[in-house]
Amino acid sequence: MRATTLLRRLLAVYNIYVTDQRFEPGRVIVSVRTRWDLPRCSGCSRQCRRVHDHRIRFWRHHDLAGSKVFLEYRMRRVKCRHCKKTMTEAVPWAAHDSGFTRDFEERVAYFAQNSNQTFVGQTLRISWRSVGRVVRSVVHRTIGSLRDRVKRLRNIGVDEISYRKHHEYITTVVDHDRGVVIWMGKGKSAETLGKFFSALGPGRAKRLESVTIDMSGAYIKAVQEWAPNARLIFDRFHVQRLVHDALDATRRDEVRAAATKDDRAALKGTREPTQKNPWNLSDAEWQTLEELRLANSSLFTAYLLKETFVDILDRRQVNIARNRIVKWIGDARQSGLQHFIRVAKTIETHLYGILEYIRTRFTNARTEGLNGKIRTIRVRLKTSHQAAPLCRWYRHGYREGAPREVRIAA
Repeated sequence: MRATTLLRRLLAVYNIYVTDQRFEPGRVIVSVRTRWDLPRCSGCSRQCRRVHDHRIRFWRHHDLAGSKVFLEYRMRRVKCRHCKKTMTEAVPWAAHDSGFTRDFEERVAYFAQNSNQTFVGQTLRISWRSVGRVVRSVVHRTIGSLRDRVKRLRNIGVDEISYRKHHEYITTVVDHDRGVVIWMGKGKSAETLGKFFSALGPGRAKRLESVTIDMSGAYIKAVQEWAPNARLIFDRFHVQRLVHDALDATRRDEVRAAATKDDRAALKGTREPTQKNPWNLSDAEWQTLEELRLANSSLFTAYLLKETFVDILDRRQVNIARNRIVKWIGDARQSGLQHFIRVAKTIETHLYGILEYIRTRFTNARTEGLNGKIRTIRVRLKTSHQAAPLCRWYRHGYREGAPREVRIAA
């Protein structure tokens, strides 16, 4: 077997011929050429007959026996009649704006999924910044441009995630039907979400059927302004947490207001039984609730209000749920518990979004799950400022030939 044939099989790159090879200290240079004679435009992939000039280029490939491997090719620049400008020739082993082969980039991206950039750079012997550029390139090839990601977009979820101290947030938009992140932007204001709708376009925004969010006033404003036809659905977790927090605040108030030692002792150990679901309570916790009913009527009333509201959210009939929520709001106000009076006012204001949850059963669980994965990626990065490029990848929809460095708008 000839050496060139052996190297071609070791490279495992299709549509190339190996014409020569030479060995230098610490690296192997493999001269290659494409299987087609006429060059193809890297912009439109059409054949071009007019060649502007030539130059030698190198691409990093997988290491071979501890030596770096570089592909060498006499690259042609062509005058494309379709693109109406001078373009770089397309090659089958790499993107036209990359110094690495696609196989090598896939390996870098796989390593980056399981480790931090510093380790990947040291292991594969490339610079730290090159790891980030390669990951952006692979992300683009995997998820496509923003135009590709928003096709047939109907149901979305919006949530924020903190990526740095001092309240630095990224807004994430998730496609519920496909379970993928389609856009990310810095901040959590109405202006931030408005940038997504602006990129989406008024036509696609009006075709949205539902948007799941927490009860953030900024997100509500942006959705009502840009997507008036979409159902606004409030995430159950955030709605239910209101009554859980009100119950916990009521318990703390009762502990502080306890006049005697016996009154404080009666409230000790009541937090977990009152916050748990009834079917998860042990016999001892049921006994604690029975003693609480006799010892502190205010806290037990708060517990009953919490359980009643959770039971309403489990219902499927919208009209029945509406009547029960209205009755619950009246009971909360008559209870005299200030924290539940405040929650009742909030629920009354956002009743339409809560009823839409009961109607559709859509939640932000998928969005929260993907945010958890983003947090894992964030933890793997050595410095907190490296999380910011995440929003660049999704907001700009990187394409081949785009600028490698794009600043985030302030």
